[in-house]
Amino acid sequence: MFIPNFKITAALAKLLMDIEASRQAVTDLPITVRVLTSLRESARLVSTHYSTQIEGNRLTQEQVEHVLHGGTLPNRERDEREVKHYYLALDHLDTLINTPSPSITETDIQVLHGLVMNGKAAATLYRDGQNVIRDGGNNAIVYMPPEAKDVPTLMQDLIAWVNDEVEKAELPIPIIAGIAHYQYATIHPYCDGNGRTARLLTNWVLHKCGYGLKGIYSLEEYYAKNLQGYYEALAIGDSHNYYFGRADGDITNWITYFCDGMADAFAKIRLQAAEAAEAAKSSSSIDHSSLLRELDQRQKQILSLFSQSKYITTKEIAMALKLHRRTALNICNLWLEEGFLIKHGQAAKSRKYELSEKWRHLIL
Repeated sequence: MFIPNFKITAALAKLLMDIEASRQAVTDLPITVRVLTSLRESARLVSTHYSTQIEGNRLTQEQVEHVLHGGTLPNRERDEREVKHYYLALDHLDTLINTPSPSITETDIQVLHGLVMNGKAAATLYRDGQNVIRDGGNNAIVYMPPEAKDVPTLMQDLIAWVNDEVEKAELPIPIIAGIAHYQYATIHPYCDGNGRTARLLTNWVLHKCGYGLKGIYSLEEYYAKNLQGYYEALAIGDSHNYYFGRADGDITNWITYFCDGMADAFAKIRLQAAEAAEAAKSSSSIDHSSLLRELDQRQKQILSLFSQSKYITTKEIAMALKLHRRTALNICNLWLEEGFLIKHGQAAKSRKYELSEKWRHLIL
């Protein structure tokens, strides 16, 4: 059974209060759907850039945005794949967050890893051999994770612990999320992609439990800009071997570091959201964030097209979503059934769509 070892210190309690204050402030702000969509997209780009940068990706934030909008860069194929795959994983995470089930499943985490590594929504198998983390300078072993035979049980214990703690609601959610991040990195269930998947898992816990901050925050920037501190905080125990100190080590320092990063990120978003809400006052708009949660990620992307034109075509939808036209047509037919779109014209080639009345006022 997984039982984390930590203490809630005065410093940690103060950080938790700061996080809660920012969360409440952002929750209470009236933000229009257009502004909210823009802030969310910016947060996703920042998360993609910094989470992949931590693992050695060489693209700048501007280059990441260029690639995600269909551009290419010479001799950067691997970097391009990494950011595209991570962005796909964020898309999938958004879908998971919006599902009714409150529980985190082992298969869903494996699928997130599959997207991170392969760009495919297929569960990946845990490693079947021993892996180690080495110092990039002298090649010395920094950490030796648990043996492969122990990984399935450790992962099952972690997931059961997270779901149980969320249901009991005795621990603050930021602490549960921080422990989930730490323990996933500790188990290191794969040979590669563990850090990125750990950060996705962290965001999953936070969003599911009311700390999603409307989807407009990014924790990854804090880690990337203090990478040495990130790795030092994750290093627990006197030995580099999982079985000699790390398995039951005191992780108070890590949780404090994690919550410090959350407090920093939330404070920045609190200021950014307040400025955006103030700027939107002149349009006499209201907060549509609860209505926006009814839409999936692709529908949210299409809203921006309707803000530019009353009618859009299947071709425009296919280009915006980077899909084959036939696939886009199938999606549009589904949206017609769901009442998201209204069809104008019968022929597939000349067909146009309009937003249904329920959603039309969101783009005004």
